[in-house]
Amino acid sequence: MTVLRSWRYAVVICAFLGVVGALCWRLVYLDVINQHFLSRQAEMRSARVETIDAHRGMITDRDGEPLAVSTPVETVWANPSEMDPNDPKLASLTKLLDLNLGQLRQRVRADRDREFIYIRRKIQPSLAKAAEALDIPGIYTRREYRRYYPAGEVAAQVVGFTNIDQQGQEGLELAYNSWLSGREGAKRVLKDNRGHVIKDLSLIRDAQPGKNLHLSIDLRLQYLAYRELKAAVQEHGAHSGTLVMLDVDTGEVLAMVNQPSYNPNDRSQLQPRLLRNRAITDVFEPGSTMKPLSMAAALESGKFHMGSEIDTSPGYMRLGRYTIRDDGNYGVLDLTHIIAKSSNVGMSHIAMTIGGQRIHDMLYRFGLGQSTGIGFPGEAVGVLPTHIDWKPVDEATMAYGYGVSVTALQLAQAYMVLANGGIRYPVSLIKLDRPPQGVREIPEGVAADIRHMLEAVVQEGTGKRAQIPFYQAAGKTGTVHLVGRNGYESNEYRSVFAGMAPADNPRLVCVVMIDAPQGNQYYGGEVAAPVFSRVMGDSLRLLNVRPDLNLDSQEVAGKATPEKSGGRG
Repeated sequence: MTVLRSWRYAVVICAFLGVVGALCWRLVYLDVINQHFLSRQAEMRSARVETIDAHRGMITDRDGEPLAVSTPVETVWANPSEMDPNDPKLASLTKLLDLNLGQLRQRVRADRDREFIYIRRKIQPSLAKAAEALDIPGIYTRREYRRYYPAGEVAAQVVGFTNIDQQGQEGLELAYNSWLSGREGAKRVLKDNRGHVIKDLSLIRDAQPGKNLHLSIDLRLQYLAYRELKAAVQEHGAHSGTLVMLDVDTGEVLAMVNQPSYNPNDRSQLQPRLLRNRAITDVFEPGSTMKPLSMAAALESGKFHMGSEIDTSPGYMRLGRYTIRDDGNYGVLDLTHIIAKSSNVGMSHIAMTIGGQRIHDMLYRFGLGQSTGIGFPGEAVGVLPTHIDWKPVDEATMAYGYGVSVTALQLAQAYMVLANGGIRYPVSLIKLDRPPQGVREIPEGVAADIRHMLEAVVQEGTGKRAQIPFYQAAGKTGTVHLVGRNGYESNEYRSVFAGMAPADNPRLVCVVMIDAPQGNQYYGGEVAAPVFSRVMGDSLRLLNVRPDLNLDSQEVAGKATPEKSGGRG
């Protein structure tokens, strides 16, 4: 019996010593021989992969002035599995971040099985630091970027905006989203039990910042164009307005503004109708601004020349059940004065002589009924009607701008062809590194003759209010009845002016369109032409374009207060 007890005692002692020896050996093995094992295990429990946000590229004007930049901000987020919904400190957090305490606690309870929820995104770093100082378990911060638009509403419809994740939603932010976005990076980090990063372990993938986008827009011209357009829309109580300015030699868009607009930095009151870049997406009947383009077809046909005359008496003409009218009986007019006085009857005679197909083909060569090549989201191509059998009324109305629809940008591109001697360039919102390849659409002599006619419009015709001190301008007015539910509205109009300056060697082309001006003034020569005058005059001076030396002080003084135009135009 005693022997048996001794044997059992020995077995227990040996087993105990064996376990102790094994533990000691394991400790020696892990701490001395294979000491990296514990490090790896600790790393597995505390190492995490974090994303590295890519800095979105900047959008600038042609001179490098910022139009869209990404600024560093902080985001407050939470790990609900680490939080106590009843933590009294949450009241201080919600007060600091302007949140609802009840809703936050409900979210924490509902997402207990999640490790990540947003609390407040993209706030000032000082505010995030104050939130972190509350030392609430499960509350963390991280660096992000927020898009900021220094020009605000002045360039809103052109530049567009991004969503909270910096993905383009409108305008050039959307069109060039992949170019601007870049690529996120990733890194392995070591965190403590509170989720704070205590060590960067390794770089998995470096972040690639987005590329910058240099626009053709000149912010100086953009500001003054926006100021004048907004003032005109408010003065006349108009529904909306658009202005486009192009560089004649390159087709670059130097200014493109719209009314009404919005502030992309504060979208709390944002409405969908404000987002449209009306200069590119909205079409309208251009009215009498089409007459110079139709006149180019007449001169090119060889059936008319600068000295040709047409009898417009008695100031109207019947075409079937339709009556085409002028504002008065102008009698016999040469081609220049048909344009200067904006005679619908004179243009109708010309259209029926050369045929509708010839006019259609000319308008297409000017860029109507097709894309401008600008690559802007939602661009409209307008309407350029085609008929197998042209009726006289179709030929006539198309010649003076009814039955055709264009965008303001298309109209500006067409007038650019007249301004640069007959060459059509694709238009661009991106600053060009080299001169573009243009296509000759009309003979240089025809373009020069049309410019001479457009000078007469400003000097003695319907566009006198488009005159510019120290510069000779050329252009054409347009006044169009708006289309309602039952056809053309008798008392609703659209006022248009398209022109260029200096007339002898144009540098800029500008189109102004004001929709539904209220009151007694609604003609293009009364509403749109003065905006052209102010914007074009200031722009030429900002660009250091030499004044016309043949304008003496008396002419300049007369142009400062032009007489009221009486034509419809």
